[in-house]
Amino acid sequence: MKRHFTYYFLASTVLGQAGAFTPTTVRKFITPMPLRSLVSESINDNSIEEYSSSLTPRQERDQIKEELGFKVESKLKKVIKTPLRKIRKFAKRAVAGKKQPGALILVRGGESEFSKNFTWTGWLDPPLTPAGYLQMEHAGRLLLESGYAPDVIYTSRLKRAVKSAWAIVQEINSPFLPMYKSWRLNERHYGALQGLNKKDTAQTFGVDVVQAWRRSLKARPPPVKKSDYQFSGNDRKVSGLLPEQIPSSESLLDCMRRVEPMWAFIKRDLLRGENVMVVAHANTLRGLAKIIDDIGDEEIAEISFPKGLPVVYKFDDKLEPVKPSDDVLTQIHTSGQFLEKPGLLKLAMDITKEWEKAVPGTSDSDLPNVAKRMTNMENALLKLQEEKHRYAVTGEDAKKDEIDPLSNFVSVILSGNSEELESDDEEEVRFEINPGSNDTSVISSGNSEELETDDEEEERFEETTNVKKTSEEVAVNINAVGINDPVVVFIRHGRTPHNKLALFTGWEDPPLAIEGEEDAKWAGRLLKKHGFEFDVVYTSWLYRAIQTAWFVLEEMDQLWLPLVKSWRLNERHYGDLTGKSKKMVANIHGEAQLKKWRKGYKIRPPPVSSYSFDYPGNDKRRIKYVKDLRISFTETICRSLEGRKLSIHRKFPKHESLFDCMNRSIPFYTERIVPEAVAKGKRVLITSHENAIRGILMHLCEIPEECMNDLQLPNGVPLVYNVKRKCISLLDDGTGEDPLEKYNFGSAAQYLFRPCEIGEDEDWYTGPKA
Repeated sequence: MKRHFTYYFLASTVLGQAGAFTPTTVRKFITPMPLRSLVSESINDNSIEEYSSSLTPRQERDQIKEELGFKVESKLKKVIKTPLRKIRKFAKRAVAGKKQPGALILVRGGESEFSKNFTWTGWLDPPLTPAGYLQMEHAGRLLLESGYAPDVIYTSRLKRAVKSAWAIVQEINSPFLPMYKSWRLNERHYGALQGLNKKDTAQTFGVDVVQAWRRSLKARPPPVKKSDYQFSGNDRKVSGLLPEQIPSSESLLDCMRRVEPMWAFIKRDLLRGENVMVVAHANTLRGLAKIIDDIGDEEIAEISFPKGLPVVYKFDDKLEPVKPSDDVLTQIHTSGQFLEKPGLLKLAMDITKEWEKAVPGTSDSDLPNVAKRMTNMENALLKLQEEKHRYAVTGEDAKKDEIDPLSNFVSVILSGNSEELESDDEEEVRFEINPGSNDTSVISSGNSEELETDDEEEERFEETTNVKKTSEEVAVNINAVGINDPVVVFIRHGRTPHNKLALFTGWEDPPLAIEGEEDAKWAGRLLKKHGFEFDVVYTSWLYRAIQTAWFVLEEMDQLWLPLVKSWRLNERHYGDLTGKSKKMVANIHGEAQLKKWRKGYKIRPPPVSSYSFDYPGNDKRRIKYVKDLRISFTETICRSLEGRKLSIHRKFPKHESLFDCMNRSIPFYTERIVPEAVAKGKRVLITSHENAIRGILMHLCEIPEECMNDLQLPNGVPLVYNVKRKCISLLDDGTGEDPLEKYNFGSAAQYLFRPCEIGEDEDWYTGPKA
């Protein structure tokens, strides 16, 4: 049987997707007899082995905590802290009252490449189709329309579910939400059927047999052997699991029992008043519905979850599901409410292709190039930039044709015959020209910006391009990474519209520009080329950094990795300068003051007002997740008086110097990332912002304070820190170009690229893995 499946998957790899085969083609690669001998046994097997049989319920909870990144406390700490937590909980209830449980939102992931072609998928990991991605965007719009805002997200480790969750959070503009990925929410494991065509298996073994595998509560499909290359135990996605936890085949009941321990964590969040969204698969969602609605073993087979259609549960104070009213769309045996109109719901219950009728634009074509979010200022400045570009092109064309209207204009002015310039359509403009000046190239009617100096343009060019600014004496380390060395890879986010327009960004939240997306994808491809595999990813709360992490992981096919988001990795807060261009600030405050705010190590820009949109404390989406800032008594008193009820408010930054920014990023690295990951030998990826990364590099590379502003970090270039050898290196991109000629690292590059410490008898990695 192994041989037949191996042939099939080798052919599938060549074609790009297993489901591309017709039933006739599949039979050329599969001999049905090995499966036929297992059919009777699999259907009649009623012996159900309980999942995690070697673990107690407490051990199961601790395992899930470790997987999701929660702290696992020792028994002694639990004994000490439990009474304190109960006292704190009682005090909170006394002050604020008991919270109403949040809503539970269940969403089945969108169409994958395998489901599109009627292929048994299970734990195999095909991507979403373009239609599947659009289905999830539609799910996000339904949540917006209904007013449901998730506070926390749970999903599986399979990319079709992770990408589905990503599509939803982008649509509802909440990419900062905590997203926990667990193998317990993976789809049911279909054993040796995975990768086979459903129609073909139905024709070979009969519809009744296939339906028994699909719908029977206790029937397991034929198991996949542990020696088979497609056995899930060979996949990094199951790292951290005990051998007995890795299935070779599952019944529906097995799958539901696997999901059951997750309910304790979902239930805890609901009791805190948080809205929980679970983006998973048909059978794992059935398992949750069975627990919530206490559905019988026979009735559970009648429950169905359409792709991309949210189902919402509401609960009473005892966390019992509230039965919806008669005019609400539900399905039999459940209390969940569909967020869809009757006509669209019927279409959604049909086969996936019917989505083209339900959602305009859902087709097999490529995803549309959706316009990025843009502020009015960005839009105006980009248009101005385009107008200037067109003017420049027109001027160049005039020069090529030996037409010099500007010189003619100046000669007329100098001759004193200004009447030739008068026009009925233009107001008369008089220019005063310094007789001692020979520069006539900047005179332009109606375009006063051309009269300004080029300093701003030079400054912008330095910030958004990679011109050489590095000392010739610096030697860059290339591929200085041992085969088994723990590493920390730093990537500054890709370019944004703010970067292109030389705007102070700080905590403002623009998305990546098209060029920025390419920066991130290029970094992912380069890391994959060199065989990098990460264990955990850290990023900020800002969209551009989160997007960069997603694009990198997608290119590396590692979307299942835990993604930890923290405000401590945010960019420096530029206070009242946020959103303003450097030219604006220079015109208002002067070039000297602008330079102090930008280059001064401990000089803060003007603070933003507590009532400003740019003050982080006014973003209700984020303030609930900050627990590591001290309470601001002034803000608490003012906001409590305004709201006429106690409102605890933390001391969010209103402006920051470079020193302030580093004082939060360095401790986050040393006190959180190092003990959680680096000290355990894990490979870490950090996608963040220039000033936050500067701080960590200052700590790792011992860069002097006075040189910090001289360190430049190019967008999207991976900086690999070798933990053992204590050095930063770059990866060979195959172009043969000198990195110091290609990228701008500033004059402080000599501190960044120090020689690596070399140990004896150590293996070295010198290029991409074969």
